[in-house]
Amino acid sequence: MHESADFRELKRRLRRFVFPMTGAFLAWYLLYVLLADYAHGFMATKLVGNINVGLVLGLLQFVSTFLITFLYVRHADRHLDPLAEKIRHELENDLR
Repeated sequence: MHESADFRELKRRLRRFVFPMTGAFLAWYLLYVLLADYAHGFMATKLVGNINVGLVLGLLQFVSTFLITFLYVRHADRHLDPLAEKIRHELENDLR
């Protein structure tokens, strides 16, 4: 089954989502860490009351995590799960 066209396609679809999304998130996180370490003045800039840029960017880290999760679930529902179900069905039929 590992050599089947469907399984290779499933791996390709997964990798086309996971690798770019992981790279984007790590770059975003690294930017936040670098700004926190080297741009104290920028991060301390007050936006509203006691809310500063650093706090907003930190909270956006959580938002981006939830967004990535939502995007992955949507991607899996549309592109991965149907093919995985097909492969599972073929495997179960072969074992009978």
